[in-house]
Amino acid sequence: MAQEATPVRTARLGRTLGPEPATVSGVVLLLPGGQAVSGRRPAPVLAAASVRALGRRLARAGRAEGLAAHVVHYRYRGWNGSEAHLARDAAWAADEAVRRYGDVPVCLAGVDMGGRAALHAGGHEAVNSVVAIAPWLPEDDVAASPEPVKQLAGRRVLIVHGTNDGRTDPELSFRFAARAKKANRDVCRFEVHSDGHGLHQYRDEVLSLTADFVMGSLFGRPLSRPVQDALAAPPPLGLRMPLAAGFGKTLRR
Repeated sequence: MAQEATPVRTARLGRTLGPEPATVSGVVLLLPGGQAVSGRRPAPVLAAASVRALGRRLARAGRAEGLAAHVVHYRYRGWNGSEAHLARDAAWAADEAVRRYGDVPVCLAGVDMGGRAALHAGGHEAVNSVVAIAPWLPEDDVAASPEPVKQLAGRRVLIVHGTNDGRTDPELSFRFAARAKKANRDVCRFEVHSDGHGLHQYRDEVLSLTADFVMGSLFGRPLSRPVQDALAAPPPLGLRMPLAAGFGKTLRR
């Protein structure tokens, strides 16, 4: 009896979060978390939950400019070593955004393992900015090549990490940011003091910071003073910028 062929899996974009713009002038692709190794399909609802609130906030903030926000649904739950499935799906999603909307700027915004995927796929020609929130990054290993950073040249990059994150090491994202800053001056990193992996304690501040960064990067809105200072400051100052309580409520342009 002939064995049935394994069906080919494909990534896909979720529906536009919020009302779909009549004319799309920019796209943000939301990359959920994942696992280090897994060949299973992600559960769509659970996977999207980690980025849906961020996507809704960004959709509202960019409605006037014509922002389309989509969750990326991966083929697999796992990164899976050299296969880097989540990064490949992020690059596919950028291709798909260009196919649907034409030559518009794209921001990759990921959390946890999705943050790693965003950083990896940031070199896509359509991408002008990358956001990595509590990114999962591998431990330093002398036997393996370090995480790449050269692909981020010419992009604006924001990394946000809680100092009490017990799941993804904030020191690893600092070391990554320090290497990336040498290849690209437009890298900043904010630390959320006393917050954990989910950044629940300062959730609104993190969402406001991300919206400020994304709207400035995609549409040229003036960045808030803290983001300007973080981008301009030399390491380590601009890579250990504290996220102030109440950020977003008292922004001054």
